[in-house]
Amino acid sequence: MSSITIPAQGAQRPHLRPLSILRDLPAVADLIELCFSDTMDSEGKRYVQDMRRAGSDNSFIKWANRAAETTSLPLTGYIWEENGCIIANTSLVPFRYQKQRIYLIANVAVHPDHRRKGIARALTERAMQHAREKKVSNVWLHVRHDNPAAIELYTRLGFIERARRTSWQASSDLHAQRLETDIAITSRHPTFWPTQLNWLSRLYPDLLGWHRDWNFNSLRPGLWNWLYLLFVDMNIRQWAAVRKYQLQATLSWIPTGRGESLFAAAGERSDPDALTALLIHARREVYHLYPNIALDFPTSPFDDAILAAGFKPLRTLIWMQATS
Repeated sequence: MSSITIPAQGAQRPHLRPLSILRDLPAVADLIELCFSDTMDSEGKRYVQDMRRAGSDNSFIKWANRAAETTSLPLTGYIWEENGCIIANTSLVPFRYQKQRIYLIANVAVHPDHRRKGIARALTERAMQHAREKKVSNVWLHVRHDNPAAIELYTRLGFIERARRTSWQASSDLHAQRLETDIAITSRHPTFWPTQLNWLSRLYPDLLGWHRDWNFNSLRPGLWNWLYLLFVDMNIRQWAAVRKYQLQATLSWIPTGRGESLFAAAGERSDPDALTALLIHARREVYHLYPNIALDFPTSPFDDAILAAGFKPLRTLIWMQATS
């Protein structure tokens, strides 16, 4: 991949400065909540609360100052300050994947009263410059699909779309009405694994693997994997939708404690009712464990099937990668 180039407008500006973990976290948390509260899931709300608590935790601040460039947390970034008030922010989250360093530009937030002044552009350019200074050429960001101004900005800065994914959420419900269908819901049989893996690889592509906190091996059948999951106390559940011995879709529930917990797999010719039936089944099965369950899935013709299972879309994000 070629190195990132920074437009001339990206020069240092008097209101732009690095994020100070010591004093900025509570104000940045307030700004992020103001800008994104309408599409923030439970994990996002916890993230904002944790940021506020961290701002008053001296032991955390000392650790964060040492770990800012090595841990996948938004501890590095830049803010825009006017008259002593933080009115804009961008975070840089470092990742490592297959021995490669990656930056995610996140939380590009500008107070509503200060938008359309070029502040978001200046912060994004500075974040890209930071990556260049650290010799990191693999830089990503994601943006809501219903924010055309931001999409245009990032496109002009050299980002291109790599994926479009929707975050879904539903309440667990023992009494969720089952779908009337001839599709049977069973436990995932080991013989289904090659097909399941093929589907998962397409729906959760390796291109985005750096962002996952799980891997396909945790779903692999076999005694040794079962013993490992037992050892680490991870209670994964897997189901399959079958019609006349023909696999239509699979669904895995991984209680990671962070963000999405369901991982669906289906083929391009799979019956959408199979995914609907599986998701309803999951809502019934985990009702006593978690009040809500979530799914991250590519925007696709299966959207209606997910809606039919009682899930609501929280947001659709476009994943963009810097290429110039």
